[in-house]
Amino acid sequence: MTIPAIARCAALLSATALLLTACGGGGGSTAEVGSAASTARAAAPMSAPDAVRLAKQASFGPNQALVDHIIAVNINAWLEEQFAATGSTYSDLATRVAARNYCNLMTGTAATICNRDYMSSTPLAMRFYSDAMQQPDQLRQRVAFALSQILVASDVEVHSTAGQAAMNQIFLDNAFGNYREILKAVTLSAYMGDYLDMANSSKSAPNENYARELMQLFSMGINKLNADGTEQLNATGATIPTYTAADVKDVARALTGWTYARIGTAPLSDSNNLDYSKPMIANAAIYDTGAKSFLGTTVAAGASQDVSLNSVVDTVFSDASTPPYISQQLIQQLVTSNPTPAYVARVTAVFINNGSGTRGDLKSVIRAILTDPEARGDSKVIASYGKVKEPVLLSTAIGRLAGFKSDGYAFTTRDVAMGQAPFRAPSVFNFYPPDYPLPQGGGLISPPSKLMTTSTILARHNLVYDWTFSGDATSRGEYAPQATIADATGTIPDWTSWEALTDPNAIIDRIDLLMLNNTMAPAQRTALLAAMTPITNADPAIQARKRAQTALYIVGTSPMFQIDR
Repeated sequence: MTIPAIARCAALLSATALLLTACGGGGGSTAEVGSAASTARAAAPMSAPDAVRLAKQASFGPNQALVDHIIAVNINAWLEEQFAATGSTYSDLATRVAARNYCNLMTGTAATICNRDYMSSTPLAMRFYSDAMQQPDQLRQRVAFALSQILVASDVEVHSTAGQAAMNQIFLDNAFGNYREILKAVTLSAYMGDYLDMANSSKSAPNENYARELMQLFSMGINKLNADGTEQLNATGATIPTYTAADVKDVARALTGWTYARIGTAPLSDSNNLDYSKPMIANAAIYDTGAKSFLGTTVAAGASQDVSLNSVVDTVFSDASTPPYISQQLIQQLVTSNPTPAYVARVTAVFINNGSGTRGDLKSVIRAILTDPEARGDSKVIASYGKVKEPVLLSTAIGRLAGFKSDGYAFTTRDVAMGQAPFRAPSVFNFYPPDYPLPQGGGLISPPSKLMTTSTILARHNLVYDWTFSGDATSRGEYAPQATIADATGTIPDWTSWEALTDPNAIIDRIDLLMLNNTMAPAQRTALLAAMTPITNADPAIQARKRAQTALYIVGTSPMFQIDR
């Protein structure tokens, strides 16, 4: 089969899916709303296409084993399994504590390796990808990844493997915990303290950076929201700000007096031996003891640092705009870019009260997101529904289809070119804003579309080609274990499940299910079969593998696959 012939087949597969590039969200079924309907739906037997959709929303990509298991146990039992599952961790990487000048004491290759292993996000990214391929706690990882894109701190500005590992361990540990605890832990994170300048913020010159972003990005948002995520308007039709410059000023004052823990017995005056792996510690000498007033809360003069800190966290956590602001972003990260106001309102209600009087219970919030009628069903036919696969989720989906066992290095050789290297967001505003408009989308938003440029689209296409059509283990240099990385295992694809499908129609059936939720049109199936059957080999297993790789490439580069619906 020649490349031009494959390209013609890919074009046919894509032609009937062009409308899908209106890749926002919203829409979906209007039949069932409310928690009772969600409960009933969750208790019903799950179809294979719906199980695939759940796997796309709650894991790093469907494979046959995962889909079969979801169908066998049903959504409620699978969610309970995932809430209890463990396996992914950054805690060992958080032990790579090093003084700021640690790698400066080395030269040449040793310095390069030291900076990679102790002063960069590379070990963290490798672990992230490796766990996404192999660890069972897929939902925990997806939620932690979503949180890392809401509460952002980046290796682009602060270089500490231990610090970044410790901060992202907060997200893993609390993915199904309480959002207030995340806010407090992130506020005290030394890595965040450096990134947004709260560390060593002093009463003589309180730094307002973290105070502003805590409100603007991590909790309430800029404008007051209704419970359904829509903006509140005043009598003149204008939006209503959630905070003022005076609020920022006094929140910053309330958060003065925190500094880094030091390595060993280094004194607080030591600016080199900073321990980014531990929460910040109090330095009373630089704390503002005066009275503060912010967002309707007053902290009395003489109150302790802990009182001031907890008052800030409690106030932003309790703000009426925080539940819809965070709920909507979690829906966008997991399910669809433009959830309807009704969907947001249902999830917001659970954020406010999990049914037992608890606010901010993320386990209940995630359950509400994934069992909502707008999330469930075999497919969504409304053209505006869905979300573009961001680069990370594209690469992991392909890796899981190819059966990767990986130390994660291969992924790190590809993600920069596609515009999304985990833990290296260009700013606190993430790789993309949550309200990024879909070009020519008629008012729809599509946050990941910000990463779609001529260059990144080509990089996405090349990744799919290289890891499918050209994806045998012996043909890819990035699969090899790296000699300078301790305990490197490289990347090994496992094509055995595809090699067993000697009937090309069986290959198409599996691809149609796992990649397209059984939405492939008859003409597309015919074109795909025509692209596969000329590929022959005396060994039936090799023939099946080569046919599967060709079909995976064609479908993997189509908008039908690159947009999750």
